[in-house]
Amino acid sequence: MAKLLYINNMSVDGYVADTGGRFDWTAPSEEVIAFHGELQRTIGTHLYGRRLYNLMAIWETLDAPEEFPDQVEFAQHWRAADKVVYSTTLESPSTPRTRIERSFNPEDVRRLKAAAERDIMVGGAGLAGQAIAAGLVDEIHLLVLPVLVGGGLRALPDNVRLDLTLLEQRSFGNGTVYNRYGMR
Repeated sequence: MAKLLYINNMSVDGYVADTGGRFDWTAPSEEVIAFHGELQRTIGTHLYGRRLYNLMAIWETLDAPEEFPDQVEFAQHWRAADKVVYSTTLESPSTPRTRIERSFNPEDVRRLKAAAERDIMVGGAGLAGQAIAAGLVDEIHLLVLPVLVGGGLRALPDNVRLDLTLLEQRSFGNGTVYNRYGMR
């Protein structure tokens, strides 16, 4: 059975976007983008909400310069993965290997996990919050950036209590700290 992983960047105070919806402060260093590429190696399917899918779709056609091989690797892994986009408004996907679901159904995700040979990543705080609340997420991977944004879109859902086990921790030269948690 595949694991469902929630992987996201967040500020020290727990947000993925600030009160204006901006997340430019999450731009990764080359070292961090290389690490993201490492994380992508195990992913066979991405689950996205419409907004994050629209942002990530750039990797389908982005030709990263050869002098940035880590970006090239990330793009290759992203293109090779299947994508499921949960949206009531998106008419058709802009990328291959992509299907649209009109609503998030925890039972469908359980079946997907049981049948998948590679791990599944849920992206986007809102969608991940639903998956966490439904008890579907096996690991939470947070890249905590050295910035306070003071409010905005929270990285983790409210009103959910879970005991976690720290499985891995890593620091990067730009001050970003990676924490990987498993469910107890």
